[in-house]
Amino acid sequence: MSTTPRGTTGPQGSKRRRVHPAWWVAAVAFLALLAAAGFRAAPGALMIPLHNDFGWSMSVMSLAVSVNLILYGLTAPFAAALMDRFGVRQIVALALFLVAAGAGGSVIMTASWQLLVFWGVLIGLGTGSMAMVFAATIANRWFIRRRGLVMGMLTAGSATGQLIFLPPVAAIAESTGWRPASLLIAAAALVAVPIVWFVLRDHPEDRGVLPYGADPETYVPEEKPTGGAAKRAFAGLAFAVRHRSFWALAIAFAICGATTNGLIGIHFIPSAHDHGMPSTTAAGLLAVVGVFDIVGTVFSGWLTDKFDPRILLLTYYTFRGVGLLLLPWLLSDIVHPSMVLFIVIYGLDWVATVPPTSALCREVFGEQGTIVFGWVFAAHQLGAAAAAFGAGVIRDVFGEYTYAWWGGAAMCAVAAALSFAVKRSRQCSSRTTIIAEAAPSSASRAEN
Repeated sequence: MSTTPRGTTGPQGSKRRRVHPAWWVAAVAFLALLAAAGFRAAPGALMIPLHNDFGWSMSVMSLAVSVNLILYGLTAPFAAALMDRFGVRQIVALALFLVAAGAGGSVIMTASWQLLVFWGVLIGLGTGSMAMVFAATIANRWFIRRRGLVMGMLTAGSATGQLIFLPPVAAIAESTGWRPASLLIAAAALVAVPIVWFVLRDHPEDRGVLPYGADPETYVPEEKPTGGAAKRAFAGLAFAVRHRSFWALAIAFAICGATTNGLIGIHFIPSAHDHGMPSTTAAGLLAVVGVFDIVGTVFSGWLTDKFDPRILLLTYYTFRGVGLLLLPWLLSDIVHPSMVLFIVIYGLDWVATVPPTSALCREVFGEQGTIVFGWVFAAHQLGAAAAAFGAGVIRDVFGEYTYAWWGGAAMCAVAAALSFAVKRSRQCSSRTTIIAEAAPSSASRAEN
């Protein structure tokens, strides 16, 4: 019996449609992630102006960023369940409002504890309500074919946001002040809200189509979840923690967060400034990371559809570790070719880990894969928070960041080994079996 919704004629929906609605949904999801990423690029560019304005230490400001990253991560699994319960566009619109409130409200700060409220709590909850579980939700619901590629494209939304926002934020903060720079971030988040509201929908059935690439003769929609969001989120965690692969993925992804958002994302600009490089130049280098991050993440999504994601993760973490090991000798007051090479390699590798990690969660944990990925992503942000605060303390104690970079390199070696140790589901031992074809019962075949 065919399950094709009314008005569709095949895997790609109606013949009258030139573009499957899934691609419009993915495009708006990309825009929302881009808008929310405005703050992700901001702390590194704003820390020095804030220090000059208020005299706050790197440790104090790093603590606010750490609170942000912790909430960013811990909100993710609950956001996945909330999207199931209340709808994607409702949660995403609210998340963008929170980002705007945090960025815009920060202009009235007069004390360091207020930084914890605006940067830490409000923006942490807002960005965490979207994060990568939003991308995984869109990819898993709307796509059967090209799921890895779409996950890579949506993940690149954050990198694109960094590319777009970081140079003007740094330039405005240096020439006009950090307050106009913060208002720019708030405005970007608000602009995305009406677009999200009018275009995003929860399921392909809401548009009268099948997911992109679905076979109308065999496709059966997954049952819509029931129950409270918190209960479902904790149930997913309780299921996942019984499996070794969850711990391997979570620890490795925590190291991923530590060596990207926590170290380079927050402390590269202050470290480059310590070596005499202008902050705007360092911000420009991070923007270049964003350029190559887009290329690397989309390509990683394509590779994830074709190759063993464990091999990809092993490769990514190895290259990242080598880069961090060499970074103390690459920083100087001018941009040498060796620094350009570091930026290119680190950019290609920045969040290339997301598509294969998401794919492994889906393979191992089946229909609970999105919520499990939310918890794995929470570990990513906990690692980022620990590294952001720890690197700030190292800078205050030793007067430089060298030990922070070397510590990150050592952790990358651990992440590479853990990623390769993940045990995949039997039916997914070959990449010829795509993630989307995993049956709902695949979670029961996960290893004990």
